[in-house]
Amino acid sequence: MLLQAESILLTLHLRPAINLTEEQFFEFCQLNRDLRIERTAEGDLLIMPPEGFETGKRNADLTIDLGVWARRDGSGLVTGSSAGFTLPNGAVRAPDAAWVRRSRLEAMTPEQRRRFIPLCPDFVIELRSPTDSLSFLQAKMQEYVDNGAQLGWLIDPDQRRAYVYRPDRQVELLENPSEISGDPVLPGFTLNLQRIWETGL
Repeated sequence: MLLQAESILLTLHLRPAINLTEEQFFEFCQLNRDLRIERTAEGDLLIMPPEGFETGKRNADLTIDLGVWARRDGSGLVTGSSAGFTLPNGAVRAPDAAWVRRSRLEAMTPEQRRRFIPLCPDFVIELRSPTDSLSFLQAKMQEYVDNGAQLGWLIDPDQRRAYVYRPDRQVELLENPSEISGDPVLPGFTLNLQRIWETGL
């Protein structure tokens, strides 16, 4: 029997018994580097094991494409799925890929940039794996927008769907798109989704 090697979400409720400081939460994550750990605005810890190969490859593809564009554009920097962001609501999230304007990063101290940076990315991508709850990811995407993201993409490879999130606008559902454009937030950036839909080697 083939077992799925995708992430299973585990939620740990800490409050009111334990209220981790920013420093304690950061150190907890450093002690458990093999896990992806996020924290909700309510203080719950969300623990996700490493992702399966297909999801990892797809994540790498979209992060590479975003990174190549960002190097050419020069106005911002890209992070992959292991970078944490402390959102204005207190949640600590690690989107699968993110882009932040350089001008916002320059306002941060070196110490802030070494830890979970206290801001919401301008642009985020979440990639749904086979075991991810769609409603959980949709709520997470809305949280990014509510906390300052200017654009967000939730990509669902199994359903070949992309959900586009923007402030003060209805979520846009794209059915089996071959590509998706980041204009005007990411001028000139277009993600080829054919590599994301395909599972072949």
